[in-house]
Amino acid sequence: MPPLPASVLARQFLEMVAAERGAAKNTLEAYGRDLEDYLGFLQEQGVSPVAVDSAGVQAYLADLSARGLKPASAARRLSCLRQFHKFLHAEGRRTDNPTIVIDAPKTGRPLPKVLTVADVDRLLRVAHEGLDDPARPAGERLRAARMSCLLELLYATGLRVSELVSLPLTAASSQQWLTIRGKGGRERIVPISDVSRKAMAAYRALLDQLQPGLATQPWLFPSDSESGHLTRQAFARDLKATAAAAGIAAAKISPHVLRHAFASHLLQNGADLRVVQELLGHADISTTQIYTHVLDERTKAMVRDLHPLGDDQAG
Repeated sequence: MPPLPASVLARQFLEMVAAERGAAKNTLEAYGRDLEDYLGFLQEQGVSPVAVDSAGVQAYLADLSARGLKPASAARRLSCLRQFHKFLHAEGRRTDNPTIVIDAPKTGRPLPKVLTVADVDRLLRVAHEGLDDPARPAGERLRAARMSCLLELLYATGLRVSELVSLPLTAASSQQWLTIRGKGGRERIVPISDVSRKAMAAYRALLDQLQPGLATQPWLFPSDSESGHLTRQAFARDLKATAAAAGIAAAKISPHVLRHAFASHLLQNGADLRVVQELLGHADISTTQIYTHVLDERTKAMVRDLHPLGDDQAG
């Protein structure tokens, strides 16, 4: 089999991941960055990906550590390399996989940052302020209506931020459910609340009034961005500004933190872990099990509050 440039092998691997696994665009871009960095290191060492041995891969991981990469990020990078070398082996480009004998950097899985219900209430209250204040500039009222709608939807559904900002305009006419196409093209159905529907209607009515041209776009949150809809970065920036106005530290807030709040608050109030898994769109229950600390606390509280011996049994 004739040798191929490392860049071609990387491209073939990414094409395989996209075609056979239905990997999302963000995943493919991350893999692409990881491989570009890895192949650049190998080139500096004068070795190709079809010839590098385990020591060479370990040298790359050591270089990552020297550059200050956190163990969790290095472990994710190694996962990409394992898949890449597995692909090369399967394609007959090499006779072994040099990553098999390499242990991933040890990482402690951090608990997700979670907002309290009171935090979320403050966020929503700040977002709602001034929506109907005619004294406020039209642009401010529209941004406030959009943020209010985004927050209500995110906290009510637990959508990934990429799913939220790319919702189609048809979502505004949904009565009870949203059909979401998530990671890997998997579809799921999530319920929407009356409050969320009202927030969508209020925001769209104001958009129709103030920016009728933009309102004809096929997105629920249209924008002049390259994608045509609000970007994740713009939402995250506006969210931090809203949080600051609500007295919440910027380091404590992000769209993903609100997704965590959705899941945690459901579990605290008695939801089943499997139901939360479905709502979040997790393919594997193990991903949802980062919330088991919530279940542990709920179980302790149930024993404390309901068992005849009360606190004697809660330790």
